[in-house]
Amino acid sequence: MSEYGLDSPRGQELVEAARAMGPALRDRRACAKADVQVPDETMAEFHKAGFFRILQPEQWGGYAMDPQVFYAVGLEVARYCPSSAWVLGVVAVHNWQLAVFDDQAAQDVWADDPTTLISSSYAPVGKVKAVDGGFRLSGRWSFSSGSEHGKWAFLGAVVPTPEAPFDMSNYRTFLVPVSDYKIVHNWDVVGLKGTGSHDIVVDDAFVPEHRTHKSMDGFLCDNPGNAVNSAPLYRMPFMQVFVRAVCTATLGACDGALDAFIEVAKTRQAGPTKMKNDPFARVLAAEAKAEIEEMKLTMFRNFDAMMACCRAGEPIPIEDRVRYRYDSAIVADRCLALSGKMLKASGSGGIREDSDLLSFHLDILASQAHVANNSTPFAANLGGVLFGEENADFAL
Repeated sequence: MSEYGLDSPRGQELVEAARAMGPALRDRRACAKADVQVPDETMAEFHKAGFFRILQPEQWGGYAMDPQVFYAVGLEVARYCPSSAWVLGVVAVHNWQLAVFDDQAAQDVWADDPTTLISSSYAPVGKVKAVDGGFRLSGRWSFSSGSEHGKWAFLGAVVPTPEAPFDMSNYRTFLVPVSDYKIVHNWDVVGLKGTGSHDIVVDDAFVPEHRTHKSMDGFLCDNPGNAVNSAPLYRMPFMQVFVRAVCTATLGACDGALDAFIEVAKTRQAGPTKMKNDPFARVLAAEAKAEIEEMKLTMFRNFDAMMACCRAGEPIPIEDRVRYRYDSAIVADRCLALSGKMLKASGSGGIREDSDLLSFHLDILASQAHVANNSTPFAANLGGVLFGEENADFAL
């Protein structure tokens, strides 16, 4: 048993803490939607429970635990409030990415307060100009979840070269302090309303070289931060860690939808019998439970295999990384199909504004819009590799 693993005492304590928060998270779900952000009380509880420390380096008071612990916590949170789980996932995972930046970046962010949080928007829409010591950055980025809870932001852009003005192999993440950007409040959506995923605007800000992270370093699992953070955790491929933070909220939300479906079945009258006695409803519940548990097992199995490679100092086979990336992306499609079936089977009551099933369904629908959950390109890449072609994607 590893002291950093899911089966460790600390790992189990963290999961139990998330489970114990369930009733409060459920009660605050309406508030999160109305205020268009995760409540401050929830963020404070996440801090107190140590959720933001799970992937943070130990030198900053973090736990540097296996990603499986982090995702298990996220699954529990999403079962009660998908928006809270989404923000926890994409914000807390930044504590892992900051660890693979040049160590000076972590000094910049955490020297005065190691609990400081970072939001993000990785779309490669920024305009970059190379200057002495770094870059000038401008642009407008959408979908920065939890933006109002962070004091820094990770923003995406491609560094142009004379030979290639826009080559994704030159993509970088730029770390920018809140003093260099403004938040445009425009999060008006049908699902995941509580994530507060507003726009971020930067106007010609200077970003020193050490506050950038090359995507190719993340793909090759050889980053500047590894000079200080050498634990196997920080040798994981960047995109594998990040995208799992995204699909975990979706999968946990599907678990919540199943809970809601079961509650409906206990009381709803379906013709002459109660819904809980309807064979179709029973079969649907069984199928949903089996699919959800299968997806969980697949996700944890994949990370067990990747962490085993990292601990052994061995590269993760590229064909496995291609498959793991597809396994993550397809979760949203499968969960949306399951929640749709359960919503339909719940009858006309399912479309009422106060329907828990509808709430979960809309959150899952919104999660599918994230580019990391668009399974089609990853399916095409996996199929190509299975047919003997070279991998065509470095975002894995």
